[in-house]
Amino acid sequence: MENHNIDPKMLEMLVCPFTKTRLELSADGKELVSHAARLAFPIEKGVPLMVLDGARHLKEDELR
Repeated sequence: MENHNIDPKMLEMLVCPFTKTRLELSADGKELVSHAARLAFPIEKGVPLMVLDGARHLKEDELR
C-alpha cells in the first residue's frame, strides 16, 4: 500500500498552480483538491503532482 501522507506544513503553503487558491486534502488523503479549478491533484509517496496532465477533473457531485 502506498503512503499518501503529506506534511501538514507543506499543505499550508501549497496553492493551486492555476487559480492560486487554497488546496484541500481529499477525504481519503490521496489528492489535493482545488475547488476553484475543479481539479484534484494526486499525491504519490507524500509528493503532490501539481501538473495539469496528472490532474483529475472533479465531477459536479464532488464540488459540493
